Amino acid sequence: MKTTKTQLTVSHPIRVRFNETDSLGIVWHGNYLSYFEEGREAFGRQYDLTYLDIQNKGFAVPIVESTLSHKKPLRYGDVATIETTFLDCKAAKLMFNYTIFNASKEVVCTGKTTQVFTRTSNGELALLVPQFLTQWKKKVGLLHG
Repeated sequence: MKTTKTQLTVSHPIRVRFNETDSLGIVWHGNYLSYFEEGREAFGRQYDLTYLDIQNKGFAVPIVESTLSHKKPLRYGDVATIETTFLDCKAAKLMFNYTIFNASKEVVCTGKTTQVFTRTSNGELALLVPQFLTQWKKKVGLLHG
């Protein structure tokens, strides 16, 4: 199989809700992981790789690693954009990079998540890339041949 340099990125707007802020009036740091999940969901809807699609193929993809780097705060009512980029790899996992921008297009937060494929039937780690993922990569232009 030959790989290409295609990059898949989805931009998705989010609005900060009151319950996402702390006593300082800024978004509590843990909520950025929820924003990342919202970005993954938007990516999945656009590219036909939602959690339900994966589950219907007999797999789950739990997160095994996440990193965040906070640059600027978001506040209640702010509208921000999360860019979610799929990172292609040869292993049986999904990796995404995230960049959250405020309304002024300043970087607020960056991060990355890694998810591994497990079988829903027994919870075992999938050691080989699921066939449906290889087919998906061909469909979206990440693989040729």
